[in-house]
Amino acid sequence: MSGVSEGRATSQGRGSGQARIRLGAVLRTGSDRTVVALYAITLLLVGFGLIMVLSSSSITSYLDDQGFFGGFWRQVTFAVIGIPLMLIAAAMPLDFWKRWAWVLLGTGLLLQALVFTPLGIEVYGNRNWIQIGSFGAQPSEALKLALVVWVGAVLQRKEPLLGQMRHELIPVVIPGSIIALGSVLLGRDLGTVLIMAAMVFGAMFFGGISWKTLGVTALGGALAVVFFVVTSENRLNRLFGHASGNEDYSGLGWQPLHGLWALAGGGVFGVGLGGSKAKWSWLPAADNDYIFAIIGEELGLIGALLVVVLFIVLTVVMLRVIARARDRFGRAVVGGILVWIVGQAFVNIGVVIGVFPVLGVPLPLISAGGTALIACLGAIGVVISIARDGAKYHAELDASAGRTTR
Repeated sequence: MSGVSEGRATSQGRGSGQARIRLGAVLRTGSDRTVVALYAITLLLVGFGLIMVLSSSSITSYLDDQGFFGGFWRQVTFAVIGIPLMLIAAAMPLDFWKRWAWVLLGTGLLLQALVFTPLGIEVYGNRNWIQIGSFGAQPSEALKLALVVWVGAVLQRKEPLLGQMRHELIPVVIPGSIIALGSVLLGRDLGTVLIMAAMVFGAMFFGGISWKTLGVTALGGALAVVFFVVTSENRLNRLFGHASGNEDYSGLGWQPLHGLWALAGGGVFGVGLGGSKAKWSWLPAADNDYIFAIIGEELGLIGALLVVVLFIVLTVVMLRVIARARDRFGRAVVGGILVWIVGQAFVNIGVVIGVFPVLGVPLPLISAGGTALIACLGAIGVVISIARDGAKYHAELDASAGRTTR
């Protein structure tokens, strides 16, 4: 981009800080290829996801009297909401996220509390949803984004005190993250809690927390997981059902067994887009938690590996954003979002291929699910905001070095 264009982009960035978000400011990417790569990979994953949701949900949508395209159009609607939200988040300056971090966390906790009101409903035994008329949402997805931004803001604010364990744990872990994770765990959604815990740990790691504090946090988290697993008959059944190979054809093993059959049926090249047999009511959550099985069945090993490669590329790009971030806030937030989105993706894939027990987490940016898609797109928008600031920061450093040389 020319110097004139860069000047115009900078002035637009200042305008966005005054809540005057123009289309040019939202869409501008500057000269940094990292930002372009983030947009490209995200939109590619979302587009691919829409195609697979159309294929995997067509039969269940028809059986639910929504027509063959019911699930697809619903997911398109959420993408239409989420993509502009991503663009708006990307245009925001870093000061916006730092200034509003506490408000975002409070709003996320308030929304999560709604699941324990008459608005809350149970889905597969987990009370982690709210239903208002025909509109349903999972508040914990919004809480993920709020929590990781808050952790980054707190670490940035307490930077002079970091290195002392009590300041590294308070309030990031105690009571902040414990309250947030506990509010989700009260609804018995351990899968989401595990992803959120890993996200917080990732934010702490990339935010420069000491190894001693990270070790204590990891040990405490592991003990908590063991406790909550052994005190729940349902979780124990899932764990031991997984360990024994899921032989229970008519019970706990039905979903993972049919997921593996779908993957095996695809072979190397797949049976063809739309040709899945598992989606004909054989595989529960075919368009959601087990959409990777449908990808493997219809597009084969090649299609499945393509998804894995895309998430690996996303990882590499986010690591570059972390390396170029201006401050601890940027590194912590992008690190947490990296663990959230990419980590959850590989947990989902691990569940489908039988490495992990069934945890009930979707494949980010691909699986059907409006709240999850919107939250992930919003999170990518925050990453792009930090990437843009990092590009600006390094341009300033280069300009300063040039002046010094002269």
